[in-house]
Amino acid sequence: MNIDRIQVTIKELIDGYEEKGPDGIEGVVAYGGRLDVRPAYQREYIYPDKDRDEVIRSIKKQFPLNVMYWAKTADGRYELMDGQQRTISICHYAAASNEFDRQSYEQCFSVDNLYFFNLPEDQKERMLDYVLDIYVCDGTPSEVLDWFKIINIAGKVLSAQELRNTSYTGPWLADAKLHFSKPNCTAYRIAKDYMSGSPIRQEYLEKAIEWIAARDGLRSIEEYMALHQQDENANQIWLYFRRVIEWVEAIFPVRRREMKGLEWGLLYNQFMDAELDPDALERQIKELMMDDEVTSKKGVYTYILTGEEKHLSLRAFTEAQKRAAYERQGGICPDCQAAGKENAHYEFEEMEADHITPWSQGGKTVPENCKMRCRECNRRKSDI
Repeated sequence: MNIDRIQVTIKELIDGYEEKGPDGIEGVVAYGGRLDVRPAYQREYIYPDKDRDEVIRSIKKQFPLNVMYWAKTADGRYELMDGQQRTISICHYAAASNEFDRQSYEQCFSVDNLYFFNLPEDQKERMLDYVLDIYVCDGTPSEVLDWFKIINIAGKVLSAQELRNTSYTGPWLADAKLHFSKPNCTAYRIAKDYMSGSPIRQEYLEKAIEWIAARDGLRSIEEYMALHQQDENANQIWLYFRRVIEWVEAIFPVRRREMKGLEWGLLYNQFMDAELDPDALERQIKELMMDDEVTSKKGVYTYILTGEEKHLSLRAFTEAQKRAAYERQGGICPDCQAAGKENAHYEFEEMEADHITPWSQGGKTVPENCKMRCRECNRRKSDI
């Protein structure tokens, strides 16, 4: 791969800057339309305001910015490899040259209470004449992607899904990102009450792929992306994701904060054909939400569907309660004693507490319901 150094002024960079569609959903171009600011392998714009503002302050003071990297394409144009956050920040600030532009350009921002058009003419010219150092990389697509991964290590760390995106660029990914990866994207709007993470950090896309890959019996997210890389669109995963959310809304119509961040797709895969009564489920949910024994209210939904008590993190006995039960039993494991074991006595550290009457039968985590068993008997009982 050949790497050449060029210099580009801010005036040249912002020439023809355009975000096509809302939030640049259809692409972002600059440098007279010759620079693709957001190629398929690029991450979304994630700069916090304080970092964005510092870029502008550095330029105003004529401090040097770190070098940026572009990749040369077969048609003589460029793709931005590293420096996207700085490039978009510069363009958002300097592209609005007057009050009219500010009103018509939503991304325009001020720094230290000054928009670009508020600056004196000499400061505007000095900023527009500011020179950016660019390294232009000319190589095969695989070389460009490898270099993209390397140079981004030093900046804001790429998430696992952002790295996957660099390996599986194509029409499927481009379409999937329209649904799952843009600020205020459709996936976020319909699922924000049920999903954790950020669309622009690819966490919605990552989770959707993980769920549909599990449905299809695939081993990994990478396998799904590899199989669908050249698909014309991402309709399959988008329709699947919508069905997941519609199922959640139908089965659990009452929204609670505990619903956010659960593995809804995996639950949908397992129970989508089950005959479930939303009213009966809601009655169970209310009871469990009011049950002091349940310490993980978030696990209520998974428990109701699977019946696995581990999701509830039932309240455990305190050390004092366990010690009292141990002394009451004289260190004897009742199960070993009942089995006629010659030595049924154990040290306190060798025993574990259990409920005499199980929680599922109304038992509470109170001293009189505590029984100590040896570790082996207690774990054998737990496996039954």
